Amino acid sequence: MHRRGLLKAAAVLAAQSAMWRGLPAWAAESASTESRVLRRVRPGDPAWPKAEAWRKLNEAVGGNLIPVQPLFAPCAAGEQSAACQSVAANFRNPFYLDDQPGGTQLSGWLDAWTPSPSVYAVKARNTADVAAAVNFARENNLRLAVKGTGHSYQGTSSAPDSLLIWTHAMNGVALHDNFVPQGCAGVPPVPAVTAEAGAVWIDLYHAATTVAGRYVQGGGCADTGVAGLVQSGGFGSFSKGFGSAAAGLLEAEIVTADGTTRIANACTNPDLFRAIRGGGGGTWGVVTKLTLRTHDLPEHFGAAWGTVKAKSDDAFRKLVARFVDFYAANLFNPHWGEQVAFSPDNTLNISMVCQGLDNDQAKQAWAPFFDWMRAAPHDYSVTDDLGARATEARHWWDIAGNPSMNPDRRAGAPLWHGWWKGDSDQVGAFIHGYDSLWLPAYLLQPEQRPALASALFAASRHKKVQLHFNKGLAGAPQDVIDSAKATATNPQVCYAFVLVIIADGEAPAYPGEPHASVDVAAARRDAHAIDLATTELRKLVPGAGSYVSESNYFNPAWSRAFWGVNYKHLYLTKQKYDPEGFFIVHHGVGSEDWSADGFTKLAADRNEP
Repeated sequence: MHRRGLLKAAAVLAAQSAMWRGLPAWAAESASTESRVLRRVRPGDPAWPKAEAWRKLNEAVGGNLIPVQPLFAPCAAGEQSAACQSVAANFRNPFYLDDQPGGTQLSGWLDAWTPSPSVYAVKARNTADVAAAVNFARENNLRLAVKGTGHSYQGTSSAPDSLLIWTHAMNGVALHDNFVPQGCAGVPPVPAVTAEAGAVWIDLYHAATTVAGRYVQGGGCADTGVAGLVQSGGFGSFSKGFGSAAAGLLEAEIVTADGTTRIANACTNPDLFRAIRGGGGGTWGVVTKLTLRTHDLPEHFGAAWGTVKAKSDDAFRKLVARFVDFYAANLFNPHWGEQVAFSPDNTLNISMVCQGLDNDQAKQAWAPFFDWMRAAPHDYSVTDDLGARATEARHWWDIAGNPSMNPDRRAGAPLWHGWWKGDSDQVGAFIHGYDSLWLPAYLLQPEQRPALASALFAASRHKKVQLHFNKGLAGAPQDVIDSAKATATNPQVCYAFVLVIIADGEAPAYPGEPHASVDVAAARRDAHAIDLATTELRKLVPGAGSYVSESNYFNPAWSRAFWGVNYKHLYLTKQKYDPEGFFIVHHGVGSEDWSADGFTKLAADRNEP
């Protein structure tokens, strides 16, 4: 067969592969053009940059080009070394992991990804350093990775044989009383907060809420990076009242694939601005600075908690149905967020929060449900005290004296750095399986509730089913819904009352971690149980979308699930600002054009005779 025939055959296979992966028909058709193979350079390849080239890059970034090692590399010389002991003492601290260029917030995902560090990292101090690294990688045809905190379930900041742009040191935060996006003359000024790419949400909560008495909508995990969360859409405990983090973005500074520093807002590069607002991190360039709207701070934030165990399957089925009715009548509003969980051992765990309700109102909201369970001791036993309360919102993220927070006790750590104790099990976890789906609010209509309760019960027979109410925006104020529709996030979020997450894993199992091991057979059984549980809910909502940051690594219909009808526009925006696919991450926009490792691309060759 002639070379042209080979290329045509390869293109047909590429198009078929795209359709098999669940991509839109137009994307599959675009893969049917004649193609040539393009490959990024790896260490050992003849084109890998010489030492002199790396030396010049190091000079350009002020001596901040550093080699990257695996997190547990110090233990290779022995567990008793001081360096190994330091890692062992700190690797369950998410802020310690943030501080390591080779650190990731997870230790991997079964059959999906394993932490594997870049060859070198540019520890960027400013936008100029980022641009220098982008230009170097482009000019030398290198695989590029971007990381602020490494808080990615999908492992998108971990790319072996790559150059890493590490924005962790760019962590400044500044408040504005009257912010107007550049190029938006005549737009009314609003209070806002600007964060550099390496800032984490506790930095913004401290500055905006604890110090300034205002609220910025961000993530629930205090140690999550601001830039990554905004680019993925971003939901926090109070999103039902204030929307997504992406919707709150007013302006971003970003270095695109051509090395240009651009401003993106509603008036300047609006297509890029929309893409940054929920189109996925690591895809559009390196976001170096973000400015987000701040809101009037409610007087109170609050919580509700407790665990109840049903004494029979029939009693648990009734409990699930009763909670669905109770939620629809009492909690389906802008005040309540976070989660409840239904488990195979017939327990209901409550871990919810509220905003804008005082102490009496928070208690009154839950009284009917608590009273109903307490009135049936023959069916239900309280295994963890039931309760609800509210407190002064300004002190919600205080570290000192807060029993719900773990402080970062390392010498020199900012006094406001800490993480919720409820998030501790996630730090370093090894994932067996993970899936999520949005459930539409019509399921809360009286005639639909029995089917919803039945599906939740059926799913809970396989695995714990977590209902994250703050990650579905149905029930939010109309202005919140309208703002979310202007982002790149799947529009399903605007009509969903909840994001269901079904996931499990185990204690950290980092490469090189002493004594860490994974029972692969048991982990795969666990992953299968997660699939079975999710299937029960997909029977109810076959076309349910999924949240890109908390989703199934193996989702075959990821483009539709993450972005829905927005995907085509996002793909075109990708071609405009990054036509060579310089920024590629797993299941990111445009990744269908690349091999799984991001090194090989099938690109149109219009010069082929």
